[in-house]
Amino acid sequence: MLSDPKHEDRLDRLTEQLRLAPVLTPNLVGAVIADACIRLPVLHRAGMAARIDQLIEAGAWSDAALALIELELPAWKLRRLIYEDGEWFCSLSKQPNLPVAFDDTADARHEVLPLAILSAFLEARRTTSAVRETSSPTVPQVQPTSGIVICCDNFA
Repeated sequence: MLSDPKHEDRLDRLTEQLRLAPVLTPNLVGAVIADACIRLPVLHRAGMAARIDQLIEAGAWSDAALALIELELPAWKLRRLIYEDGEWFCSLSKQPNLPVAFDDTADARHEVLPLAILSAFLEARRTTSAVRETSSPTVPQVQPTSGIVICCDNFA
């Protein structure tokens, strides 16, 4: 599903919408949820995503964006959030304890804090989908042998 070119087009379109948006609106958050969230519909049915709805209704955009990351991409954590030169810089990481030079982060900038967070979320989503496309199994696949197996280790 994530490797679908249409999905990548939607992510690109959403990224552009967030970049051009002057403020975050409920419609824009709804578009992000509809086009970039995979786990959220299932969590809604299970009653585990009511917090996001409450935050959106309250207009707590930054908290809603962070809660969305927590539910949708639980492996990603907020690494840096910096306000500099009139822009917010948001950095998400799967390895926040690694030195920055060695970390593969999802970064975004915007004048509006929740838009910077959501843009970084979309970048992390794009990175996650790219990794799924190119990753090989983590456990090596071994073919069964027919014959005698001998242990050649020297335990002396």
